[in-house]
Amino acid sequence: MPVKLGPAGVPLSCKGRTIVEGMDDIISLGLETMEVQTVRMVAPNHFEQYWQAGVLANKTEFEMNIHGPYYSELLGNRVERGRSLAKIESTLQAARTINARHITLHAGHYGGMSPGSAANEQVANVFAGVVDRVAEIWHDDEDEFPVFPWIKDGTPSKIGIETSGRQELWGSLEEVLEVVNHVEGTIPVLNIAHIHARGHGKMRTSEDYGELFDQVRETIGTKEFYCHFSGVEHRTGNAMHYTQIKKSDLNFEPLAEFIVEDGGWLDITLISDSPLLEHDAMYMLQSIEKSRHRQLERKARENRRRALAAQTGTTPAALAAKEAQQAALRPDAQQAAPKEAPKEDTKPEPEASAEAETAPTPEEKPAKKEPKKKASKAKAEEKNDDVFDFEEDDDDLF
Repeated sequence: MPVKLGPAGVPLSCKGRTIVEGMDDIISLGLETMEVQTVRMVAPNHFEQYWQAGVLANKTEFEMNIHGPYYSELLGNRVERGRSLAKIESTLQAARTINARHITLHAGHYGGMSPGSAANEQVANVFAGVVDRVAEIWHDDEDEFPVFPWIKDGTPSKIGIETSGRQELWGSLEEVLEVVNHVEGTIPVLNIAHIHARGHGKMRTSEDYGELFDQVRETIGTKEFYCHFSGVEHRTGNAMHYTQIKKSDLNFEPLAEFIVEDGGWLDITLISDSPLLEHDAMYMLQSIEKSRHRQLERKARENRRRALAAQTGTTPAALAAKEAQQAALRPDAQQAAPKEAPKEDTKPEPEASAEAETAPTPEEKPAKKEPKKKASKAKAEEKNDDVFDFEEDDDDLF
C-alpha cells in the first residue's frame, strides 16, 4: 500500500522559495512528493532551477510532478485551442527537465459545445496529441542523456486529466474516465475536493471512497491513483474556493480509514491543494498513521480474544459481546457518581447554619443580627427564584 504525500508547490515554511530548497524542506518533513505549479506560464530563467530539481529527484527517488495552466480552452475554437496548447507545450518541456512523473492538465469550459460524446471525442483527440508530443520531447535528442540521465532509462511523463469542480467546466468524473479509457498514456487526476463539490458534498464516509476507487478501477483497470485533496467551500454543485481541511465539510479521516482498512491494493499519490500546503499534508500523514494504529489495536484485541476463547472454551464472539456489555455499563457508573456527590456536599450546610443560630454568642445585640440573617436568607431565596426563572426563560429560547 504505497502512499506518497506532498504539497502543491514550494512549502509555505520554505525561506528560499526555490523548488530545490522546497524539496529539501519536504524531505525533512518526511513527505515524498511535490507538484510544481506552472499554472500561468513557465519562465525561461527557471530552467536551471528545474534541472537541479530533476537531478535531485533522480538521485533521491523523490517523486516530482507538475501542474499545467489552470485556464485552458481545449473545447474552444481553433485559435483558443492553439493558445492553450502553446501553454501546455512549455509545461511538457519543464516536465522533462524536472523528471516529472505526472503532468496535470485541464480541458476548460465547454465553450459552444454541450456535455456529451461530441465534447468527449474532441477532448480525447487533443489529449492523444499531447501524449504523442510528450513521447517526442522525451526522446528528442539522445545527446542530452548525460544532462538528463533519467530520460534514458525512464518513461515519458503520464498525462493526467483532472476532474473539475464546476458544472460549466468539462471534467466530471464520468467524462474524465471515458476519455482516459480511450487514450493510452493518460490517467485520471482525482481532485477529491472537486468531486465532493460537484456531487453536492457526497464524499462523506469511507464507503463513499470505496465506491469511487472501485468505479475507477472497474472502468480503466488501474491500481495507481494520482489525487488532490483539500478542504473546499462549495455551493449548488460548484466549488467556490479551497480551504484548510479542518474548516471544510470534506473530512480526510474517512479517506484515511479506507486507505488503511481496504486500500491495500492502492498505489496512491496525494497532493495537498490546501491553502496550508505542507501543514495539511502533514495532517493527512498523521491521520493515516492514526488509522494504522487503530487497526493494529483492533487486531491485537481480536488476537487476544481468540487466545482467551481457546483457553476458556468459549467463542471470540461471546467474549466480544461480554466486553460490549461491560463497556456499556461503565458510562452509567461514571454518571451516577457525580450526581450523588453534590447531595453529600449540600447536607452539612443546613446543619452548619442551625448550629450557628443556636450557638451562644457574647452580648452583642443578638436581636439586630437575627433580622440580618433573615434578610440574607430572603435575598438568597430571591436569587434562587431569579435563577430558576432564568433557566425557564433559557429553555423557552431553545
